Amino acid sequence: MSAGSVLVTGAGGMLGRDVMRAAAARGVEATGMTRSDLDVSNQVAVAQAVANLAPDVIINCAAWTDVDGAEEHESDAMVVNGDGPGVLAASGPRVVHVSTDYVFDGTKDGAYVEADPTGPRSAYGRTKLAGELNVMAAGSQHAIVRTAWLFGVEGNNFVETMIKLALDRGAVSVVDDQRGCPTNTAHLAEALIDLALLPEAGGIHHCAGEGETTWFGFAKEIFERTGTACDLTPTTSDQFVRPAPRPANSVLAATRPDTPRLPAWTKGLDDYIEARTTVGGQR
Repeated sequence: MSAGSVLVTGAGGMLGRDVMRAAAARGVEATGMTRSDLDVSNQVAVAQAVANLAPDVIINCAAWTDVDGAEEHESDAMVVNGDGPGVLAASGPRVVHVSTDYVFDGTKDGAYVEADPTGPRSAYGRTKLAGELNVMAAGSQHAIVRTAWLFGVEGNNFVETMIKLALDRGAVSVVDDQRGCPTNTAHLAEALIDLALLPEAGGIHHCAGEGETTWFGFAKEIFERTGTACDLTPTTSDQFVRPAPRPANSVLAATRPDTPRLPAWTKGLDDYIEARTTVGGQR
């Protein structure tokens, strides 16, 4: 089924750029608008963009992604993460909206599924949950895609941070008490295009790299797969305090048969390592 034309908001970001690349590879007509091109919270600007481009689907990758910064600037983050998605959803076209594991409190023993109750503990999580609720309240066709632990060649990410720290210091301590699903944005982008092509696949979807690990386990695989020498030691969240609380459990599981399944997170890491020197340029 064809999605017709797609408008990608937040097209200048790490995920947005991969979505544009995935759309081109699939032959999907897509127009990307960056933060400077379009303020997603501005009703007039959004209405004008929709009138000019007449997209069939909007894939919303626009987001305030500074998790710690949101603690101090929650109202600013709310404009982008909370208000913006509602404006887009009310503009007419079907919306595929990207959300996050941070809408959960992270205390569940097992993986979070789509129907689990939300309970964000951080400002970032609260603003992203507001975005989900505003999309649903708009009453238009939509798909909400929760994901987690993103890394991609078009932006700063955990993989590059670990490699840089290892090269600069030779030793790194990484928390081993937070679990999640590392997700390659190139793989997620494919899933977002899939959902753009499936108007009947509405509601909430969980899309993240298959399997789970800790940040320590992720770092270990990064060093092993890139041949980076590093003295890696585990630590705890209590020893690495951040302004925003991180969920201890960010593992997402998909239960819906119409949700695109992503490859294993280890495959995502391998694909990233292969692409980091060809797509993102030599790091």
